[in-house]
Amino acid sequence: MIVPLIKGLLITLQHLFKKPITLQYPEERPVVAPNFRGLHTLKVSHNSAKCVACYLCPTVCPAKCITVEAGEDANHDKFAARYEIDMLRCIFCGYCVEACPVDAIGMTQTFELASYQRSDFVFNKERLLEKK
Repeated sequence: MIVPLIKGLLITLQHLFKKPITLQYPEERPVVAPNFRGLHTLKVSHNSAKCVACYLCPTVCPAKCITVEAGEDANHDKFAARYEIDMLRCIFCGYCVEACPVDAIGMTQTFELASYQRSDFVFNKERLLEKK
């Protein structure tokens, strides 16, 4: 009766010292999966956003967190004059990325989005433009 108990405790002690159980987060960064859907980004082409204000991303968004307002340049080409994503409403489904016909929006592997103010979670066009 005591022998199975000791065998069980030995197995537990072996697993206890094999590898660390927790990740020391600020110093050690977690490995993020390649298909992880994190913070959104607007892609840049010829020093401007690739978005042509087709309104497919706000149409397909189930959370209705994307706001797009179109503008027109001198060549009568449409562009997104205003582009905002409310990250508090976003469910990170990735439908906006799939729906975009010009591949203007993408999702990064950034997962640290904590803040103390609600206004920090509304990402406008300037905050979403990808940094190179």
